[in-house]
Amino acid sequence: MINRTLIRLKIVQLVYAFYQNDGKTVETAEKELLFSLSKAYDLYNLLLLLMVAVMRYARKQVEQKEQLNKATHNDQVVSHRFIENRFAVQLEDNLQLRQYVQNQKKSWDGEIAYVKSLYEKIVASELYADYMNKEEVTYADDRELWRALYKNIIMKDEALDEVIEDQSLYWNDDREIVDTFVLKTIKRFAEENGHDQELMPEYKDEEDREFALRLFRRTITDDEYYRDLISSCIKNWEFNRLAYMDICIMQTAVAELLSFPQIPVSVTINEYVEIAKWYSTPRSASYVNGIIDAIAKKLKAEHKLMKQ
Repeated sequence: MINRTLIRLKIVQLVYAFYQNDGKTVETAEKELLFSLSKAYDLYNLLLLLMVAVMRYARKQVEQKEQLNKATHNDQVVSHRFIENRFAVQLEDNLQLRQYVQNQKKSWDGEIAYVKSLYEKIVASELYADYMNKEEVTYADDRELWRALYKNIIMKDEALDEVIEDQSLYWNDDREIVDTFVLKTIKRFAEENGHDQELMPEYKDEEDREFALRLFRRTITDDEYYRDLISSCIKNWEFNRLAYMDICIMQTAVAELLSFPQIPVSVTINEYVEIAKWYSTPRSASYVNGIIDAIAKKLKAEHKLMKQ
């Protein structure tokens, strides 16, 4: 689940923090990087569990309504369609998610007020009404309901940002990326896989984990060389007048240019320009783009940038 976009973002953040803490060693910072990435995977699992928590809350509401109807001799039938949604039940029974809960002791039990408010938003939505009013529903309908609910309600719920921020400072900037992986996971679910449906792994492969460690270490250990390159390509501006976040972004980008010959220059530039859009000044994206491009051309001319 942890892709290279998220890895780059975390590295820039940790590089910035590294220079703000003079006493921190590279080894300590590397451990913090891996921990930060693991927290992003925690968020992925927790957001999957949120859908389960909503369904369980709905189940209790149905039980209470049925008990009340019985006590008052009300013959009104309470629909079980939402609480028997096959995708949600399959997610609840998923072996990997159950194992995660058992190992990490994570749940939404302490956030009942938020789960209740989210459930109420869902019930009040047109998506819910349309689903409940269908004559019949298929597994695909069940799965599509939750994909649409996640995309149109959960992802846009500002209250959720506050809840997860209270639980972990590491999640402040992760949610936008992690949300995309939750949606991909929903789309991949198939009824025939039952509780054995595979979730996304923490890393696609060991290569991505090594990419993170290698890029971070190169960015820090060769920082003087990278900053000299940046300085040499600045026109009509002084290095010490650059926004410090811009320096960290460009330093990481140059480390990637020189350390990973299999990654095209255009990919590296585009990735760090996007990071500049998110985390630096309004002018930073175009500025970062121009300087990294100039550095790449300089290194190619000097035969120091060898790309496959």
